[in-house]
Amino acid sequence: ELFFQIFSIRGWLVESLNVEPGIVSDDIGHRHSRSLSFQGAFRDRIEMLLSAQTFVGQVLVILVFVLSIGSLVIYFINSTDPVRSCSSYQDKTIPIDLTFNAFFSFYFGLRFVAADDKVKFWLEMNSIVDIFTIPPTFISYYLKSNWLGLRFLRALRLLELPQILQILRAIRTSNSVKFSKLLSIILSTWFTAAGFIHLVENSGDPWLKGRNSQNISYFESIYLVMATTSTVGFGDVVAKTSLGRTFIIFFTLGSLVLFANYIPEMVELFANKRKYTSSYEVVKGKKFIVVCGNITVDSVTAFLRNFLRRKAGEINTEIVFLESKVPPSLELETIFKCYMAYTTFVSGSALKWEDLRRVAVDSAEACLIIANPLCSDSQAEDTSNIMRVLSIKNYYPNTRVIIQILQSHNKVFLPKIPSWNWNSGDNIICFAELKLGFIAQGCLVPGLCTFLTSLFVEQNKKICPKVPWQKHFFSGLKNKILTQRLSDDFAGMSFPDVSRICFVKMHLMLIAIEHKSVCHGYCGLILNPSAQVKLLKNTLGFFIAESAKDVKRAFFYCAICHSDVYTPELIEKCNCRSKNHRHMAGNCTLRLSLTLVFLEPHPSLDTDHHTCFFSLHILSNLSVETDHLDNTGMFHWCRATPLDKMILKRTDKSKHEFRNHIVACVFGDAHSTLMGLRNFVMPLRASNYTRKELKDIVFVGSLDYLQREWRFLRNFPQIYFLPGSALYSGDLHAVNIEECSMCAVLSSPSKSSSSPTLVDTEPIMATLNIGSLQISCCAQTPSEPQCGGCFSRNPRKSQYRRIPIITELKNPSNIHFIEQLGGMEGNFSGTSLHLSTSFATGTVFSGSFLDSLLATAFYNYHVLELLQMLVTGGISSQLEQHLDKEKYYGLNDNSCTVLSRSSRCKLGLLSLNQTILSDIQPRRTFGQIFCGSLDRLGVLCLGLYRMIDDEEFVITRPENEFRLLPSDLVFCAIPFSTSYYKKDISSPNLYDNINIVPLSEDTSQIPKQPMTDSKQAVLIPSGKFSSQIYASKSTTGSRKEHMEETTMEETCAYSKPY
Repeated sequence: ELFFQIFSIRGWLVESLNVEPGIVSDDIGHRHSRSLSFQGAFRDRIEMLLSAQTFVGQVLVILVFVLSIGSLVIYFINSTDPVRSCSSYQDKTIPIDLTFNAFFSFYFGLRFVAADDKVKFWLEMNSIVDIFTIPPTFISYYLKSNWLGLRFLRALRLLELPQILQILRAIRTSNSVKFSKLLSIILSTWFTAAGFIHLVENSGDPWLKGRNSQNISYFESIYLVMATTSTVGFGDVVAKTSLGRTFIIFFTLGSLVLFANYIPEMVELFANKRKYTSSYEVVKGKKFIVVCGNITVDSVTAFLRNFLRRKAGEINTEIVFLESKVPPSLELETIFKCYMAYTTFVSGSALKWEDLRRVAVDSAEACLIIANPLCSDSQAEDTSNIMRVLSIKNYYPNTRVIIQILQSHNKVFLPKIPSWNWNSGDNIICFAELKLGFIAQGCLVPGLCTFLTSLFVEQNKKICPKVPWQKHFFSGLKNKILTQRLSDDFAGMSFPDVSRICFVKMHLMLIAIEHKSVCHGYCGLILNPSAQVKLLKNTLGFFIAESAKDVKRAFFYCAICHSDVYTPELIEKCNCRSKNHRHMAGNCTLRLSLTLVFLEPHPSLDTDHHTCFFSLHILSNLSVETDHLDNTGMFHWCRATPLDKMILKRTDKSKHEFRNHIVACVFGDAHSTLMGLRNFVMPLRASNYTRKELKDIVFVGSLDYLQREWRFLRNFPQIYFLPGSALYSGDLHAVNIEECSMCAVLSSPSKSSSSPTLVDTEPIMATLNIGSLQISCCAQTPSEPQCGGCFSRNPRKSQYRRIPIITELKNPSNIHFIEQLGGMEGNFSGTSLHLSTSFATGTVFSGSFLDSLLATAFYNYHVLELLQMLVTGGISSQLEQHLDKEKYYGLNDNSCTVLSRSSRCKLGLLSLNQTILSDIQPRRTFGQIFCGSLDRLGVLCLGLYRMIDDEEFVITRPENEFRLLPSDLVFCAIPFSTSYYKKDISSPNLYDNINIVPLSEDTSQIPKQPMTDSKQAVLIPSGKFSSQIYASKSTTGSRKEHMEETTMEETCAYSKPY
């Protein structure tokens, strides 16, 4: 009834006002919403003020802090009087403090309005301080009685000191902010504790009515707190009240933590700030380098181990590490202290010119940039390092920069920097290019990956071999690639003659030279050049030897004094007159533009006739294949093929009977970082292998990932994709893995992982899956004459055989997960990867040793050039530089140059019984096979791949008297034209050599007419073909056609087929 009456009254009011009920409700709701909107806007404005986001808010926050400090100073002044005392209006501090507290009351109200949780607001520290300090001030003024009370709590406002300093921009670095925070905590704690002691000691215990009080000043209270905090306790000032002593008990426990942690940390920050932020002092005559980038414990340890591996007396370069973290971690600081004589740490960033000035980059020998190969985002890592190079080059263009790059397509940005100069020593070490190149070489030639890796691995750990094979393998690990200027007495001699002298008399293995072409005018690295190439004076030679002292013999050699000397130790510097005409040995200060060129003039020719001989080796079908090479002449090429035609299906196994092919297991998805499979394919499609020698490549992995890689692979022939996973045996059988020549398990793209051990989970599981497959020996692939190493092995005793496999590990310590697959005896448990049996047999590879190339590139860039030539299939940064010049001057259509680049040596694995090596007699020792193959065939033997107990292991550079076994396989550098299988073996893949006839001066008069035989070729002195080769398309036409197909994305790749 009451409810009904209320509504009746409401209806009467509405009728009397002649207003509809809906309009009244809308009007009330509108007013309420306007009120809420006003309150919300007012509250937001207050929050803006209190958060110091506006200028007025910053002034307000700073003013509150300054007045709080002023109120605390007034407390210090009044603390000289008793705790309770009568005050008069003559005391000016009371009205001043009253004014301050009035402003604090206003600020308290603003904070209350802006608070979201009103209950939680009362429990905040600033609220508690205001509650215990503002009311007593007003009461004291009203009662004319000065009572100190809890006014010491104003000292807690010191905790806002870091915020105030940041608003004033007085501190900007993280260390300064941290130091101010520690200082504010310590000061506020001391002042607050001293105020409490001063209050209770002067007031006494309440239950004793102050009878045990003592007159103690505030300064004495601070002294007592300091003595308690430092745990000294002199005893001259002590607490007498029960409240004071109880407080001291608990404060002592807290002060232990305060003094033990905060004070040393403050001292360390202050000391390290001056220690690591100071400038590096350049000493005249002392060399130094700057190292920046990924400065961690692992990277610094690896770098120092390789950079300082020389003898102590030979190291005259100091290392300055530039890193933004201050101070460095304790582990990193310990490393710097251990190498104090060679290292200096400076805090800073290579992206800031001020920090580059502090480390004196303009005076450094070089600036080395370390990359993080285990990072989760390799693209971001490369981008940051490229920005460091750009900053350094902008600061001082003449600084020599050596940088590590993770992805190959990022290399193209560095040469575009205007001040980038290959001639001054700037260099790029690409992890993806070298890592995948090593694995590709291991697929072509079994064990070659281990053979090349052992030449760059530094082993400092002493190992006692348990079985004979370990002794041979570890002995080979002592050999490295070294360079030395050759004696001028070798000038005019052929490379096979010089290499034989070095091997027999000096026990040195000369494998390559840097040869300057008279006709072309530039230098090129030539691996095992032919006898037509004659050495010039001051020629740089590349050796496989144990020490730099040994290779010095090649420089000291004298044809007169050492003609009858066969003891290497006796070949020393002599004093005959012929030495006066020699060039002094030493490192080149100016880098020549290197390129791989195999068109060489005969130095013995009379230049007056203007005639050149060319040692050009051509296979009978090579002239036709020039239409299928890229513009560099280094790689096989084909027209772009749609991806859907290269995708295989599990049900179509019968349509693709793969034999003697390469299976590559890839792990990645649509969001994974590209690993750059192009770097894996390029060595497998090098032009020094004929078209018939190319092996099919089948990638097994996610189709989403392979589609992203296809745009860089679509112009390489014989590449197929199978969507699937290497973890599924059905997919492996679908690609006929039992008939493959090699299966490569590539590590997964970079991704974040909680443990370094888990980064290799997928490759390890795939290796276990492939290793478990039992393949019958009757299904073994028949031998084919492939230089890649498809050789006939001795019949195995076992009924089953393993699938040949090479696995890539990102973390080398994970080797113990797959070490059990090795069948050889004498495993070293707990040793490093490079001492494992899996590495010795060539079944495991890790790119961790690539860190050592940074030091190698600094000391001797020639070695890095040779490595790139051997691993990448012949392409190098210097070759690309030369090709850019040719393109600029319009020289890209030189067919002779294209043919010459394809006719370079190739690495192979030859049997002693079934190849041309069987004709060499005697061949009981490695020295005999080395000299015999070099003299008769021009084949350079490099090492052995020995088989013991159905397992093979690598022997790098055996001794001259090393006894051979009938089952041994020999690593060789084989000339392009050499048919390495015996003539009496019937095979459709045999090739015959074409004899190159010297051209006379009349050759230039040959009319340019089409040739009736496509296998004939005539070379004129200008270096161009005078014939036209009839094929489906001409070389020029195919290049132009392909140029139209090439997209801008493909130009990011390192070698661009046109």
